[in-house]
Amino acid sequence: MNADELRSLQAPLKAQYREHTETALVTLRAEGRIGENVTCKIETGKAPVEVGLHPATGGDGQSACSADMLLEALVGCAGVTLRAVATALNIPLRDATIRAEGDLDFRGTLGVSKDVPVGFKEIRLNFDLDIDASEEQLATLLRLTERYCVVYQTLTHPASISVLHRVISR
Repeated sequence: MNADELRSLQAPLKAQYREHTETALVTLRAEGRIGENVTCKIETGKAPVEVGLHPATGGDGQSACSADMLLEALVGCAGVTLRAVATALNIPLRDATIRAEGDLDFRGTLGVSKDVPVGFKEIRLNFDLDIDASEEQLATLLRLTERYCVVYQTLTHPASISVLHRVISR
């Protein structure tokens, strides 16, 4: 896809969102159901994914780990955003490898130490780029990739989360 094709694809959406701002707010959903042996099956829209405990918390390594999935979501979003921004700016991006790695101290999630927070202490997002671009173009590409990557922005500026529950009988 080139810049003109991307613009023509997005132009009607941008016009609609400017004219009817309420149509720009879309609610995305995810759903899962608990399974056997401390797992949860997530319906992804493509294929179900069984999520389980990480081996560092007693898991057998047969199921996906939600912390890994968070990093994978960051990589996926950053990669798509990088490609879209490069396309829109007419910056020839021949190839790119995006990696995310995060440091997690499992003493927190296992309740071994109340002084250790639950969650990632640090996440590093790395781009290996096969690109012909000036330093200025490269800086703009990376700045706009960070700016428009939904997962990156959500991790750096956390959304408020409300937890609701209801008791159902079957």
